[in-house]
Amino acid sequence: MSVRITDKANGALLGHLSPEDFAFLAGQLEEESSRDTDYFINRDTVDMLEAAGGSAALVGLLRTAVGASEGIDIAWENP
Repeated sequence: MSVRITDKANGALLGHLSPEDFAFLAGQLEEESSRDTDYFINRDTVDMLEAAGGSAALVGLLRTAVGASEGIDIAWENP
């Protein structure tokens, strides 16, 4: 089952991640609490994830989501 990734601000679907890609993402980033379901992602974060071995699918999804912006809050849902 894939993990649904959305733009937290407007709920727009950004894409889906494999369970392995999501586990990698969650392992690399800090959660504010055990009930946290979002991350702030910017270009530096994407570069860090790529350097740490993030898959092309993960890095591509996040690069597209951030685009030219200063960053984006992403949310996730496990179906």
